[in-house]
Amino acid sequence: MSDTMTEGVISAWLKKEGDVIVSGDVLAEVETDKATMELESYEDGILLHIGVPEKATVAVDAIIAIIGAKSEDIQSLISEPSQPVSEPVNSPTGDTEPAKVVAVDPSSIKATVLKMPKMSDTMTEGIISQWLMKVGDQVSSGDILAEVETDKATMELESYDDGILLYTAVSAGSAVEVDGIIAIIGEENADFETLLQLENKVVPKAETVVAAAAEVPAPIEIPSASVTPKATSSERVLASPLAKKMAQDKGIDLSTLLGSGDGGRIVKKDVETFKPAIVKTAPVAVTPENYVKPVVIGVEASEDIVLTQMRKVIASRLSASKFSAPHFYLTMEINMDKAMAARVSMNEVSPVKISFNDIVLKSVASAIRQHPDVNVSWLEDKMQKHQHIHIGVAVAIPDGLVVPVVKFADNKSLAHISSEVKDLAQRAVAKKLAPEEFTGNTFSISNLGMFGVEEFTAIINPPNACILAIGSIKEAVIVKNGVMNPGHTMKVTLSCDHRAVDGAVGAAFLKSLKGLLEDPVRILI
Repeated sequence: MSDTMTEGVISAWLKKEGDVIVSGDVLAEVETDKATMELESYEDGILLHIGVPEKATVAVDAIIAIIGAKSEDIQSLISEPSQPVSEPVNSPTGDTEPAKVVAVDPSSIKATVLKMPKMSDTMTEGIISQWLMKVGDQVSSGDILAEVETDKATMELESYDDGILLYTAVSAGSAVEVDGIIAIIGEENADFETLLQLENKVVPKAETVVAAAAEVPAPIEIPSASVTPKATSSERVLASPLAKKMAQDKGIDLSTLLGSGDGGRIVKKDVETFKPAIVKTAPVAVTPENYVKPVVIGVEASEDIVLTQMRKVIASRLSASKFSAPHFYLTMEINMDKAMAARVSMNEVSPVKISFNDIVLKSVASAIRQHPDVNVSWLEDKMQKHQHIHIGVAVAIPDGLVVPVVKFADNKSLAHISSEVKDLAQRAVAKKLAPEEFTGNTFSISNLGMFGVEEFTAIINPPNACILAIGSIKEAVIVKNGVMNPGHTMKVTLSCDHRAVDGAVGAAFLKSLKGLLEDPVRILI
């Protein structure tokens, strides 16, 4: 009932032995480590046996009850666990367990263990977004088994073996560490359980049963009063424990709710859909002396958001950058009048529409060529100076931020850069970037100008030593030679890692960038 649950407590049985059960009926209320939840039946039949009394604790996968046909013989189910336990159990006779400790040569087992590959340089774990194959399917080398969400993109997991998909270690939506077992592919009837035990990491799902299941006693005579829902009185509202807890947290009076459960019982759904009546007051002449503050009715609500792999990596890498790299910031205001005019002229002949971001990117690449000392990486024990210029462009996507890379940007035309950036951005949002397309940048830019942000400071993307934050273009009064004229300006802020780049080096780079943007024809030189 939760990802961390190992056992539950039967808070109350809502059905008793002998009752007719229909799929969807609520059998009991179970208290987990997260909440009290309703235990729903997925079968039709008679409740033949209740194996756990109220207030008792039961392990995950242990027997709680048995539903079947009337007068059906269930003694064999009660006296012997229906599933094996996850750990070896000492056997008095020694008939079965010694066979499991016999040394086995894994090469004799015609099956291969598939492990989580490292799909990016920062990947520590991946999430199985969805399985495209199921256990029992025939798999050929090159087939796509599943989609894996990494910290950078959603990628396809390819099989390099032929055989039958014998086992999947995790369900869709679950995380697996790099080198953790994902699946096993092999010949039909191969002994993959032994192979898993030899790997000493996971056990087959079919055998994942808490040992407490083996300790389920023989039929227990349980007084009917212990499994019958508590009777109500005229002074008590009939409601599930979860509904009571939710109503208490939201400040809702249970006596004002109508229950939709059995016998008018209030359940979780009734509390969630409850809408308090709004108190209406007759209009009166209000003066400071007779003003009465109206009663405000509201419900406090919060939602826990499960962190995606991308969000975890963003938090880890940028925290490490901010708290370990000594940032300093240089801001410069640039006259964009000539750049605006040049863009209009370029777009009259360009095969693709050129944006201001494309012009800035090309200008940054040209300025780096003049000042290569900003094109460096800090690697703790050494500093790396790059001869090539790869510009990373920060792209916002629903899950966070990804930085696709325009490689050899100084050697590409504006039309080429424009087309490439658009393609990279579209595939970044769709999580279809290849690893080599979001790694290897030597300098980064981040543009929030399209949102009207005038200026901001960006956090350095390690191991880069610099990142340029680009603001919006706005109308401004430009003073030149004592004369005020209307114009357009843009502010840029360079964040530098002071371990690798000094203030004078960063300032010289910005001065050259300003010259290129204020007279774009210089980019061609």
